[in-house]
Amino acid sequence: MKTTSITRRLADLGGAKWDLHTAARERLDRGEQIVEMTIGEPDVSLPDALKRSAIDGLEAGRTQYSNGRGENGLREALAEIYYTRRGRRFDRDNVLCFPGTQTALYAVMQGVAEVGDEVLVGDPLYATYEGVIRATGAEMVSVPLKPEHGFRMQAVDIEARVTSRTRAILLNTPHNPTGAILRPAELEAIAEIALKHDLWLISDEVYEDLVFDGNSFTSPLALPNIADRVIAVSSISKSHAAPGLRSGWAIGPRAFMDALLPVSETMLFGNQPFIADMTEHAIRAGSPVAAGMRHRFARRAKYLADRLEAETALRVHRPEAGMFALVDVSPLGMDCDSFAWALLDKAGVAVMPGSSFGAHLTHWVRLALTVDDVAMTQAVDRISEFARSVSVAAE
Repeated sequence: MKTTSITRRLADLGGAKWDLHTAARERLDRGEQIVEMTIGEPDVSLPDALKRSAIDGLEAGRTQYSNGRGENGLREALAEIYYTRRGRRFDRDNVLCFPGTQTALYAVMQGVAEVGDEVLVGDPLYATYEGVIRATGAEMVSVPLKPEHGFRMQAVDIEARVTSRTRAILLNTPHNPTGAILRPAELEAIAEIALKHDLWLISDEVYEDLVFDGNSFTSPLALPNIADRVIAVSSISKSHAAPGLRSGWAIGPRAFMDALLPVSETMLFGNQPFIADMTEHAIRAGSPVAAGMRHRFARRAKYLADRLEAETALRVHRPEAGMFALVDVSPLGMDCDSFAWALLDKAGVAVMPGSSFGAHLTHWVRLALTVDDVAMTQAVDRISEFARSVSVAAE
């Protein structure tokens, strides 16, 4: 039996990137004492007020078909909060609602690229970006995010890769897996390239509410000179500890949203009204859990970096936001995959090899900061002992 070209384009983008995570889960199920630092889930439960809101919606019968664009109340709440945060006026017709950031990004990409086109994206990158680009038939073109620039995308590196086939630049700020935040001047320079070459600028901003103290976030949506070519995607998955409820959105020019509406309606005719009501409540009330998460994640990142850099040859890229930290394992003479598997086998700590996030992290591993403080201490103890044992063996 034959399948379509999209299945072939995505054939090598399956679960292999998560083999180590899967192996760690199997060992946990067998009763092994594994500290799991592979994936980023909020370290708190869904807030009670949101649970109550969703239940109230169910009890009120809010389970009918929705508006294809999403519920009006939610779209109006999003327009208001984005006006407050970005300093530009939006209305509900600037918004389409989706089940999570991933679906929003998939739909938006369908609206900006197709077979024969190219989309520029930073490398390292979130694991699904290549898939949403390839699904359109376009090719992903990697822009290296270099440690010497704090893993922040640089305009000169973008410019060097723009061709006549380029249609869009995909940004992720704050960034997964590095925790980097693009500076206003860097965004301005990237915006100039988008204007010069008539490119769309797509911004994944799901970690906006997890910016650590002392850092600040700027969205390209706040730049008025490129207002007609910026689409942002986000959700309540991280900010409100609600990843499993799948509630996200895209916001951008009304003309683009009007054009994208049939794509959205073909995928999913509107989001679930009771979840939309809960999300509206979340947006209007603000998050009761984001501040605690960002303080804990920042504290754990500092603890991790301070100890590993004092006790081992390892070096840590200190994140500015998000749920992860990167550790450079090259001083041990190991690549990311060898280090990660050996750490799991010998020390019982599961981390993600950088190779899961592109071609430019071959000597880095990603650690989730979402484990509790006791597990973090245990993990750092084990990593430190393991790294010292590798250094001794190499002498």
